[in-house]
Amino acid sequence: MKEKITNNVVKVDGIDKEILRSLMSDARKPILEIARKVGISGAAIHQRLRKLEASGLIVGSKFVIDPKVLGYKTMAFVGVYLDKAVSNPRAVNQLKQIPEVIECHYTTGNWSIFIKILCKDNQHLMQVLNRDIQAIEGVSRTETFISLDQQIDRQIHI
Repeated sequence: MKEKITNNVVKVDGIDKEILRSLMSDARKPILEIARKVGISGAAIHQRLRKLEASGLIVGSKFVIDPKVLGYKTMAFVGVYLDKAVSNPRAVNQLKQIPEVIECHYTTGNWSIFIKILCKDNQHLMQVLNRDIQAIEGVSRTETFISLDQQIDRQIHI
């Protein structure tokens, strides 16, 4: 494998790309099946994966749960305005305690923080906003956008 790191960017060769694409489309795909397709041994696949993990390119694997099957049908994005920048660490620590908050981003622009939340329905969303998020010390106001449909869901192309 010609793994090369330049300016903290990992360069991968064609074989690495094939391995990564296979596993990104189906992380449960057997290594031997990938090896046959790529034309190298299963041991070589394992070795390449270990090097890619060591480089930091692969940061783990996970099962993806469909929240709708669990009854979470409302996804919303919330811009959070803070009264002052020093409120950020405390607000983020409190947002971590709210299970419905699944992403939190420190952003430029109008909001101090931009979060993604999953709720069972609009009533649940209203409760999370009023009871949990707007009650956080330092939060001056919020702006909420309800997602009607997620039309693209993908990782970066390899």
